[in-house]
Formats: sequence, structure tokens, C-alpha cells
Amino acid sequence: MNDAHEPILILTTGGTIDKQYFDALSEYQVGESMIARLLSVARVVQDYEICELMRKDSLELSDADRALIVQKVQDSPHKRVVITHGTDTMTETAKALMPMVGDKTVALAGALAPARFAESDAMFNLGMAFACVQSAPPGVYITMNGTVFGGDRVVKDREKGCFVTTG
Repeated sequence: MNDAHEPILILTTGGTIDKQYFDALSEYQVGESMIARLLSVARVVQDYEICELMRKDSLELSDADRALIVQKVQDSPHKRVVITHGTDTMTETAKALMPMVGDKTVALAGALAPARFAESDAMFNLGMAFACVQSAPPGVYITMNGTVFGGDRVVKDREKGCFVTTG
């Protein structure tokens, strides 16, 4: 188990969790991260640091973006890392992190509805990611739909609108 006194690093990359609607444009765009606000509303007392890496829909993430995420995790002195990420390519980023994670516990979380929406799953998924990095052994996890998945044993089932275990 990780040292409870070490802060958790939160890397934000964008995705639906941080999307907002602009009436003039009639479309959703990734806006300023909602993560600090969500943690404040949840009255989180665990120390954490937030680092915004990018504001992208996960379908727009390039290999260079994924390499940056991996590098930030590797270079960080933090042993516990939460990454907010779009759900469409979250599993690809998890797989890129797996061989590089070492002795760190990393949890990726996102949302199927923007955090700005009253009926969003964002708060719950973020809370699960926080719990995961404080209690799970080193490795890469995805925390979605009330489940902690191994980063290499999960896919997004677009028809069902949820993540499911593979093989």
C-alpha cells in the first residue's frame, strides 16, 4: 500500500469529463478542467497536485500526446497518479503506461457525461480513482462504471455505454 502522506498527482488531459457546451457554436468543446472543483465539492482532504497536460478529446490524442503522458508519469516523484482522460482512447493510454509504470499506482478516470452536467458520472469515477491509487498495488487501472479494471483487461462497449472486462 502507498504512503498515505504522499500527495496524489492528477494529470488532466481533457475528454468528456471537462467538456462544456457553447451555444454559439452548438457543439461541445473541452474547457477548463473541472477536477479542482469536483475535489473541493467532495471535501477531499488527501493532499494532491493538479497538472494540466492538455485539453483534448481523446480521439484527438496523438502518439506524441501519449508519450508525453507516459513521460510525465515516469518523471514524477509521485507514486500515486490519477489521470483524467477521454473514454474513447483511455484503454490505449493505459496500455502505453503499463510497461513504464514501475512501482507507481496509476488510475485513469473519465466520464460519459460532462462533469458540468447534474447527472454526470464524473465525480463517482474520480472518487474511485482516488480510492484506487491509495489502496491498489502498483499497476495501471481504469476506474469507470463503479468498477476498477486492470488497464490491459478492459474495453469501452459503445453499444452498452460502459466499460467491460475482456478475456
